[in-house]
Order: sequence, then structure tokens, then C-alpha cells
Amino acid sequence: MRDEPAGEPAGGARDPLAHPGPGAARTPSPLWSFGLFRSELLTTFRRWRTLALLTVLAAVPVLVGIAVKIETSDGSSLGGGGGGGEGPAFISQISNNGLFLVFTALAATLPFFLPMAIGVVAGDAIAGESSAGTLRYLLVAPAGRSRLLLTKYATVVAFCLAATLVVAVSALAVGALLFPVGDLITISGTRITYAEGLGRALLIALVVAASLVGIAALGLFVSTMTGSGIAAMATTVGLLITVQILDQIPQLDALQPYFFSHYWLSFADVMREPVYWDDLVKNLGLQALYAAVFGSAAWARFTTKDITA
Repeated sequence: MRDEPAGEPAGGARDPLAHPGPGAARTPSPLWSFGLFRSELLTTFRRWRTLALLTVLAAVPVLVGIAVKIETSDGSSLGGGGGGGEGPAFISQISNNGLFLVFTALAATLPFFLPMAIGVVAGDAIAGESSAGTLRYLLVAPAGRSRLLLTKYATVVAFCLAATLVVAVSALAVGALLFPVGDLITISGTRITYAEGLGRALLIALVVAASLVGIAALGLFVSTMTGSGIAAMATTVGLLITVQILDQIPQLDALQPYFFSHYWLSFADVMREPVYWDDLVKNLGLQALYAAVFGSAAWARFTTKDITA
């Protein structure tokens, strides 16, 4: 089989995939670009690995809800409520209002389970195509490297939102099934309606999804550095664990505000009255910075590397 796209002269012509240049420029229509994005979404969400990750994420609220139900079945209350605004403190409120299971489940999955799932999908985005031998043929189609990379990143961001919503919806259903629901008390001690609580739960889910765009960009960059999907996924998850550990070392407190995970649990401030925006804005700004830096690095790497598989 010839490596040259149809219409390329044989006999020593330079491979446009190995060295992209003006001759390899393509201008596909916006409709074609949407079709590429739709195809990437379908491919990603049809993989057994993706479905397994979403199943595990959906199971976390179920396990937490059942554990709290068993613990409080004799009428006792959970200890460790504490307040203080930290996400895990919400667990003491679940038996009073099932909506708090949404906040607790997101707080439980955000430090590791959610970013690990994102790291797996992002790490496999480019490296997985390369190891499967399909990356070369994707670029033969009128995609272009920049457009393909942007589509891959948009797909990973869509997975960030889907994974977060899976956790939130699962927790909402389990919370309503196992515990009473109704008006709830915010961290500030004020009462809000259940409808307003649902609105804040949705806002928290969106904030958590946005908190993952930084690790998504980092994973995509790692994915452009290797031709092995497994290596890219392992490296991304390893970096995630390393940063999480470094963020807990007191001697590094001067550097910790720049770690992508440092402000992840700031979503608890949405449950204040009024909402405390300072750390939320810092978190979103930090994620945008990571997305810009590692997204640019991924683009620089991907648009200049030789594609041999």
C-alpha cells in the first residue's frame, strides 16, 4: 500500500505527514470539522475503557450513600461535621438532606478518581492513535494537525463534563432515594430552598468540570510526546499523584498555589451565602493558565513531529 495520499506523485516525493509544510495545508469546512468532533465523541464514549471509568465514577456515590445509610440507621449522626467549608465536611449533612450527597461525592472523587479518569482519556488521545497505527490515516484525511489536536482536546473536555455529571446525577438519585430532601442549610448557616440547592449543585458540577481542564491539557501534551498510549496514561496519572503529594508538604507552601490541584475543593464556597468567589476565580484562572501553557506545548510538539505510525 502506498503511503502517499491519492494524487501525490510517487518516486521519492517527500511525505507531507513527516514534515508538514504549505503543500500539506487543508481547509475543511466547519461542517466537516463538526463531523470530526462528533466522530471523536462517539469513538471515545463507545470504548469499553471509557464506559468502565464512568461506571466506577457512578458507583462511588452509591457506595458513599449506602455507607452513610448503614452508619445512621440507628438514628445516630455522623461525626466530623465540623463546618470549616471543606468539601468532606458535607458528609455529616447527608442524613439530613440527600442533596448533600452530591457535594460529598464530588469532594470524594475530585482528588483522585475524576482526574485519573481524565488522565487516562487525555493520555490516550494522540498516543493511542499512534500505537494503534491510525494516526497517520487521520492526518491523510482533510483534518490538519492543529484541527485534529483541537478536536482531541475538545473531546477530552467533553469527557470532563460528562464524568462530572455522571457523579452528580448518580449522587442526586441515590441521595433522593435513601435520605430526605428539602430546604437545606448553607455553610454560612442560612436556609435556601431545594430548587436553589439544585441550582447550586449544577454550578458546583460545572466548576468541578472546569477544574479538570488543566490536567486534560497536561495529559494531551504527554500524549504527543510518546507513541505508546499506556505510557502516556501512566505518566499522566503519575504526574497527578506526584502533584497531589507535593501539595500536602508544608515546606512547599510557597509553590502550592501554582499546583493545578491546589484550589480544587474551593467549589465548597458555592455553598456559602453569599457565594465566596475569591478561591473559585483563582482556581478557574489557574486551570486556564495550565490549559494555555500545556495546550500550546502540545500544539508545538504535535505540529512539528514526524508521524511514522
